[in-house]
Amino acid sequence: MNIKKSFSLIIGIALTCFSYNALADNEKPKPQANRPKPMAPSAAEVVPAPPELGETAYLLMDYETGEVLVGKDIHKRIIPASLTKMMTSYVIGQEIQAGRLDPSEMVTISQNAWSKNYGDSSKMFIEVGKQVSVKDLNLGIIIQSGNDACIAMAEHLAGSEDAFANLMNNWADYIGMKDSNFVNSHGLHNDNHYSSAYDMAILGRALIHDLPEEYKIYSQKEFTFNGIKQTNRNRLLWDNSLHVDGIKTGHLSQVGYNLVTSAVDPSRNNFRLISVVIGASSERQRADDSKALLTYGFRFYQPVPVIKKGKPLIEQKIIYGDKGKVKLGSSKDVTVTVQRNKVDGLKVSIKLNDKSKLEAPIKSGVEVGSIFIRAADGTLVHKAPLVTLEDISEGGWLDKSWDWTVSSITSLFD
Repeated sequence: MNIKKSFSLIIGIALTCFSYNALADNEKPKPQANRPKPMAPSAAEVVPAPPELGETAYLLMDYETGEVLVGKDIHKRIIPASLTKMMTSYVIGQEIQAGRLDPSEMVTISQNAWSKNYGDSSKMFIEVGKQVSVKDLNLGIIIQSGNDACIAMAEHLAGSEDAFANLMNNWADYIGMKDSNFVNSHGLHNDNHYSSAYDMAILGRALIHDLPEEYKIYSQKEFTFNGIKQTNRNRLLWDNSLHVDGIKTGHLSQVGYNLVTSAVDPSRNNFRLISVVIGASSERQRADDSKALLTYGFRFYQPVPVIKKGKPLIEQKIIYGDKGKVKLGSSKDVTVTVQRNKVDGLKVSIKLNDKSKLEAPIKSGVEVGSIFIRAADGTLVHKAPLVTLEDISEGGWLDKSWDWTVSSITSLFD
């Protein structure tokens, strides 16, 4: 090879290497001067979508406000099965609390009540003709889910199952259960016996709030009667990762497995949630899905105190009074539960019921409008009554005359 050819070969190899390196460099992203490093999202900003469950209906409710945080088909008509016993328990608890029923009272077991001991029906194993205390029957209803105990108590309180069902429906109306109709005390299937996931949550909330002594029974894990020990079917009472203290299971072949559960977070002033699962495929599934809802709620929602009881939000003009303005606010503390990424930026606004001026005399606690609490994006989080926070007496003749004159002149321009 002569010198000329060798030199040409060397130049060709060098150009090839240069072209390859230039191409490789072009393919590499070139660093930009002063390019800011992306910020990692704050933990408070990361809120995943809620769990999607396969049940017929489900929901997660904030106990304090009754707001539904997560839900699917919450007003759909469902078969409550033994969740019905929550209402039976509610009626019993109200009778005890009112002093019309003594837990030590003895109840004679009828043939009708005893007959529910057959087959796979949930039962307490009471015996016809025997006497059993109200206390034991109530334990048998709540812990052992005894259909026989339900009938015995229904007959003892109201004379018949039909009459007791009327009591159940009256109390259901009282606590705001609009999707429900009860025809028996135990929950065995009847086409006219129905409810909704939302109503079951409302009922659970009422039990916890209205009847704390009755609700304590729902945390009891077992009960022995007539030599037979039965355990509470609510598996989550044994789950140490949650502070579950109730409430009730249900099952029928027509609907599947139901569960209403409530738990608290002691580290956040006993922040309480209620979950409802309707139509799960198994006992384990209803427990797992209820746990998923409760875990999500405690992890990603936060209770936020917004308004203090009795603290004025605004002073509104009032006519014909001994004062020219009246203080308006809330008659109770208002706490809202929101996703943790919406805690900042909550806004409070008010609206009077109408545009007319308030007139004296007026008492403290009169509802005159509404308080709206919204997230930063404008989403309505909670609505509460706006009330007067003080008494305003009627003014003297001169004050009233002046207010009348001013109002008359103003109305001409309006």
